[in-house]
Amino acid sequence: MPARSKVRNNLRLDQGKLDGARRVLGARTETEAVEQALDLVAFRQEVIKGVRRMAGFRRLGEILGEGEAG
Repeated sequence: MPARSKVRNNLRLDQGKLDGARRVLGARTETEAVEQALDLVAFRQEVIKGVRRMAGFRRLGEILGEGEAG
């Protein structure tokens, strides 16, 4: 992911959720936890778009661009 400029924000967040996110994500800081969580949201959107594109295909071969799937 390309480097982007950083901005300072003042957010009111549930401390329990933030602590949980840090633990689950293995983040060292709260900022790192929030950034990783935002990255996961963006990744989730890409997965959803990919699944929707594949939903119209009936066979694995169609998805892979091959003839008949074996």
